Amino acid sequence: MKLYIFLYLFLLVSFSSFLYGQVDDKEKEKEENRVLDSLFIEEVENPKGKNVPDKVLHAEPLYIDLIRDLGARKGEHEWNIGFGLVDNVNYDKYLALIEYEFAPIHRLGLEIEFPFSFYLPTNNLYNTPKSSLNSLKLAAQYSFWVSEKYKTSMAIAYLHEFEFVPFIEYGRKSFYKGNLYNPFFIAAKRWGNNFHTLIYTGMQTEQNFEMRSLFTRFELNTNFHYMISGTRNFIGLEINKDFYNKQVDVALRPQMRVGIAHNFLVGIVTGIPISRANERLSTFFRLIYEPENKKKNTH
Repeated sequence: MKLYIFLYLFLLVSFSSFLYGQVDDKEKEKEENRVLDSLFIEEVENPKGKNVPDKVLHAEPLYIDLIRDLGARKGEHEWNIGFGLVDNVNYDKYLALIEYEFAPIHRLGLEIEFPFSFYLPTNNLYNTPKSSLNSLKLAAQYSFWVSEKYKTSMAIAYLHEFEFVPFIEYGRKSFYKGNLYNPFFIAAKRWGNNFHTLIYTGMQTEQNFEMRSLFTRFELNTNFHYMISGTRNFIGLEINKDFYNKQVDVALRPQMRVGIAHNFLVGIVTGIPISRANERLSTFFRLIYEPENKKKNTH
């Protein structure tokens, strides 16, 4: 009987030690992650030996991205190449873009972008849109409030598109068909070290020279992201909402960003339309490259 009691006590103590060790290991892992986050955030927001203005680390959406990081610092610049596929009921739409963004002074970001659309019919009875270089996009964004204390940033921005006719109409009519005017506002907050929220909202007004018309819609994009500890990798959800003529278009865009090197990242987006009659699932990829710059103050 004494032997049984001894074995029982031995197993009880061993099992309790194992459970305590598991809990202790998890606590150590959490503490290590907190340290990694703190060090990484400190590196971005307050680089050693550099007298720079405040900046808060935020997760940037991948589909409708920002002109430059909120709180951009002079000398930052970045190349983006994007490509995607949209499955419509009667045709497939292939997207491509080339984009360059830079900060000539602190807190001001500028961008130039060339977006392309290519179409492939899936129903021969349907009049498929014509492929084109959609436009030349020029944009500016100024971060007017950056608070490390509240982990919050706000910016105002303006994007202008010079819209072009499809490739097949070159030479038949004016190459330049209209404008798109798009002022917008951005507010972002980091909750703790890992959770990020961002709102991107504004008014888009499209002017068509041939139709002599103006078309206006209101956009409201909300974003939720979780950034992996000690990295710029994240997973998240971008919700794009367009309001026009008493209608609402909504698309959910689950997404993730992965760092391949310290200055090269890959973003992957899936599009799930909620209220778009003709659009089905879509995919989009964004390659992000930040060239080395001796004057660069972040990352």
